[in-house]
Amino acid sequence: MNQSITPKRLHNKNVVVIGGSKGVGRAIVAAAHAQGAQVLAVARQEEPLKKLVAAFSAVQMLRLDATDESAPAKVFETLSPDVLVVCAGAIPHTAPLQEQSWEQFSRNWNSDVKMSLLFSQAALTTPLASGTTIILISSGAAIGGSPLSGGYAGSKRTQMFLVNYAQKESDRLNLGLRFLALAPGGIMPNTDLGKAAVEAYAASIGMDAKDYIKGMGTSQTTEDVANAVVELASNPTSRAGNVFLVSVKGIETLS
Repeated sequence: MNQSITPKRLHNKNVVVIGGSKGVGRAIVAAAHAQGAQVLAVARQEEPLKKLVAAFSAVQMLRLDATDESAPAKVFETLSPDVLVVCAGAIPHTAPLQEQSWEQFSRNWNSDVKMSLLFSQAALTTPLASGTTIILISSGAAIGGSPLSGGYAGSKRTQMFLVNYAQKESDRLNLGLRFLALAPGGIMPNTDLGKAAVEAYAASIGMDAKDYIKGMGTSQTTEDVANAVVELASNPTSRAGNVFLVSVKGIETLS
């Protein structure tokens, strides 16, 4: 008896992942690759990129600083995306508000927001092909706050504003682009960002990091976030909206 083969959801699609060498980005690369995409992983550090390509030989890599104003052009010249995911970002400086300098407080504005702006602008002005999906990876901190991480929560909220602004420009110019923000709802301790958050908040209440993680309850995983990216990118008409939350409950539309 013949069994039907489920088609891969990103078959023959070009997927570019900014910040694709570690954490959430690496999970997105793996998921896109598994779903038949041609994947380009972009990151600053060469060694994690080499390890990624060793694990997924068909994945292309590009080493650059995504906050450089020339970065979008270099990326698009390497692989013109059908799906562009921006998930790179800085580890925020963690300290009480009164102990943070402006440079420490604004760290994520100068990285996460800057690269999100640069790539959104480039998508609009290049412009990328009609039907391209641009996804900015935000954070649940944009909704609930993150008092020990300075400007981090505000920067991730600004990414949500950016996709709405960019979508309005795409619609006004009849470009046919789709801009989305996807926010993981909870801390993921297995990522560098999550580890830093756990250590900071555990220390602030005099708790061991392992005990703090136990008290957090179940949160979404990097694979859950990656699967949400595949869902939103491969079936753009299935969910209306521009801002989404992914948690253990699945994908929720925020706006």
